[in-house]
Amino acid sequence: MRFLIDANLPRSAVALLVGFGHEVDFARDIGMASAPDEEIARRAKETSAALLTRDLDFADIRRYPPSQYAGIVVLRLADDATAVEIVAVIERFFKEHQFLDALKGRLVIVESDRVRFRPPLA
Repeated sequence: MRFLIDANLPRSAVALLVGFGHEVDFARDIGMASAPDEEIARRAKETSAALLTRDLDFADIRRYPPSQYAGIVVLRLADDATAVEIVAVIERFFKEHQFLDALKGRLVIVESDRVRFRPPLA
């Protein structure tokens, strides 16, 4: 699966996803470190990549309709979460293969203790 990792995530998230066998573009490595949300969203669409971000703006389904994307995964964690904590949450999510199988066309809010899909999983 292909992912676009937003610049607000640690570089260690890239290594994790590559280790799981995914194709990854990291916003900081492709000249999009300070790109506005609209450009990040456009890049995700153009490359058919699911977006992985901590930016809660991407949880606005009116502005970023999930059906138009390969998936939008928004991490909702404490502002002071460390890189180690962030990567641990991402790893737990990626180990659940049914979550990845259901990602296309959905918004997923990942918190430290739960995962919510919109539209919901059946």
